[in-house]
Amino acid sequence: MAATAVRYLRSVGAATTAAPDTLPEALPRPDLRAVRDDERLPVAPAEFRRVLGHFASGVTVVTARDADGPTGFACQSFASLSLDPPLVSFMVARTSTTWPRIARAGVFCVNILGAEQGPLCRGFAVSGADKFAGVAYGEAPATGSPLLDSVPAWIDCRIHAVHTGGDHLIVVGRVEALGAEEEGEPLLFHRGAFGRFSG
Repeated sequence: MAATAVRYLRSVGAATTAAPDTLPEALPRPDLRAVRDDERLPVAPAEFRRVLGHFASGVTVVTARDADGPTGFACQSFASLSLDPPLVSFMVARTSTTWPRIARAGVFCVNILGAEQGPLCRGFAVSGADKFAGVAYGEAPATGSPLLDSVPAWIDCRIHAVHTGGDHLIVVGRVEALGAEEEGEPLLFHRGAFGRFSG
């Protein structure tokens, strides 16, 4: 039907495409940058955290291994992104000292924490400490990234893309391997505290 209409318009000399000045304007591309020191924030950071804290999330530890050994950080901003191809994402502060090491490694493992692993999460949330002291782990099968013992699920990835998101980076990983236990409850984070499902 559309092809017939185009043939008719051409036969009578009518335009079959819109003139450049009648095309809709493209939406402006957002600035990909962090907030400058002298820029006034639209909302107070404390209020932003308070309100967004009402969104409950799971908790993960993102790990990698570079020339200096194992590295990792606690991360609640993790999500599945695509089924085909299999992609996941996490967000990391641009000020993170762990991120450059993960970026150099080019790979990472997302360790999804279980309900009893709050202390493990706290250990990986501390900056500057030896986060792997006393932590048992093996190697993720595809990348060799640290796979923490007793986690209920894990996702082994290669870095696929990195995007700027204000004062954070949005890291996209292509899944190379993954696994999960059949039993176990997740560790949840809500309003600044750990929690779990209650039956």
